Amino acid sequence: MKRRHFSSALLATSAWLSQSTAWAQALFKAGKDYFPLDRPVATDVDKGKIELIEFFWYSCPHCNAFEPTFAQWIKTAPKDVVVRRVPVAFRDDFAPQQRLYYALEAMGLLEKLHAKVFAAIHVDKQALNTETAIADWVTKNGVDKIKFMETYKSFGVASKIKRAVQLQNDYKVEGVPSFGIAGRFYTDGSIAGSMERAIKVAESLIAQSR
Repeated sequence: MKRRHFSSALLATSAWLSQSTAWAQALFKAGKDYFPLDRPVATDVDKGKIELIEFFWYSCPHCNAFEPTFAQWIKTAPKDVVVRRVPVAFRDDFAPQQRLYYALEAMGLLEKLHAKVFAAIHVDKQALNTETAIADWVTKNGVDKIKFMETYKSFGVASKIKRAVQLQNDYKVEGVPSFGIAGRFYTDGSIAGSMERAIKVAESLIAQSR
């Protein structure tokens, strides 16, 4: 593209982004549909990328109900959006499921077993809230128990949990499922009115962050 054409396209794009931002700000209000953070949170993405975090808890029925919708959204997410899931720990007894998530992530098993964890808890009514219960479950699902437990108790998983707790606190997470957007904004179903609307809020904030 020639410089003159590029400049024209750039101006048109800038105008469109300005209109999009104005539209988003008109439709969704800070303090009502989302909350800007007092202090920006460092994101783990490359320059030019926008981070979207879903905070969740495997035993949360709302997270379970939202998972299929969010999983489908991820498939069509803009290419400059990096989606991360962060398991929360509002109490100490949430920690085993945090370790479960990050152990599965470290072993490359999230695509295979993430949805199955939700199903085990909410359909099969398995608690999966203790180390023993989790170890038995992953073994029944074809995972090497010794290797899994080594990963489950590893320094790498412990470091991920520490970072998860920090993010939970930095975003001032009030409930799950919820979103942290671009290290700058927070919203959830209670604030936005529903998780489906929270996705729309997140999309507008992503556009604004560009």
